[in-house]
Amino acid sequence: MTNWTKEEIRKVHDLPMMELLYKAATVHREHHNPNEVQVSTLISVKTGNCSEDCGYCSQSAFYETEIDKNGMLTLDAVKRAAEEAKAGGSSRVCMGAAWRSVADGDDFEKVLDMVEMVNDMDMEVCATLGMVNEDQAQRLADAGLFAYNHNLDTSEKYYKEVISTRGFEDRLKTIDNVNKAKINVCSGGIMGMGESVDDRVDFIHQYTVMDQIPHSIPINALIPVEGTPLEEQEIIPIWDMLRMIATTRIVFPKASVRLSAGRTNMTDEGQSLCFFAGANSIFAGDKLLTAENPDVISDMELFDVLGLTPMVAFQTGDKPVTKGRKKPESAEKTKWSRPGHKIERNEEAKQKAKDKRAEQKFEPRKVTSVESLE
Repeated sequence: MTNWTKEEIRKVHDLPMMELLYKAATVHREHHNPNEVQVSTLISVKTGNCSEDCGYCSQSAFYETEIDKNGMLTLDAVKRAAEEAKAGGSSRVCMGAAWRSVADGDDFEKVLDMVEMVNDMDMEVCATLGMVNEDQAQRLADAGLFAYNHNLDTSEKYYKEVISTRGFEDRLKTIDNVNKAKINVCSGGIMGMGESVDDRVDFIHQYTVMDQIPHSIPINALIPVEGTPLEEQEIIPIWDMLRMIATTRIVFPKASVRLSAGRTNMTDEGQSLCFFAGANSIFAGDKLLTAENPDVISDMELFDVLGLTPMVAFQTGDKPVTKGRKKPESAEKTKWSRPGHKIERNEEAKQKAKDKRAEQKFEPRKVTSVESLE
């Protein structure tokens, strides 16, 4: 918890750009090596068919998007991906599953196996699996999980304009459960979903009132995906991203600030300014779950130009010790909220998806000649 007020955060955010960048860069150098950037690789261990109604997400089962869906990856497939990531300079692997929440069972056991395996490879292991209860968070910790990602996405007020199937308070509860298990929290937001500057300030302020500041804060730029409710949203200007990264760095001087989704829409010069303003972590690889991302070669070429080096693993925290597998303490299913309110643009996108699926299902037999009817 910090003493920052919303008014104070807004004043920082609204500083003249050059003064803001200088101030953020100064804070960054006081707490971090400005020439090191932590490189992570995101592996989608289960893609698509998610039951959540998140207006930005290509993996929602409510919408019709052009993504390659897959069930749970095998342990061998994840191992190969982790080995490639390590060879490419990544010190962390983040495994994502398109789930509303973790359900105890075979798939979760597979994830725990993956966590143990990657931890044994001397890489930091992060997971983003949806909502988790206390017991599930502890089981992930015992398997060797270094960090858990669970984004707030936006301000509590604007959240209701984007997501209708899970409550904001459930996100806070999940973060609290992860903290109780002594797993590093990675939590951030998505900029450019139509939110106001006040919403962005409120989003940052939400972390200041938490008992424990997140270990890392990803700042994502929305990638509008065809078929989702936000498909026509304009790309957020680089100047807006710079203000958010710089403000986050100043308010949370010790946290890692992650320059996450949306880098494909940024120039090398724009990304360089983000690093100058305090971003000290990126995701590498040509895919972020389902979204396009700069390839490793491009990133390493930019690093070379800027004199940046990839951070080694466990520089910001000790390597977790795997403590073995325990059975769930309780078979009782956690009850998470389902607000269920209607969001107009989400409903319109759902209807478009239904219409498209109906068209695809009804494929009349093509007639090329009169003779073919005989």
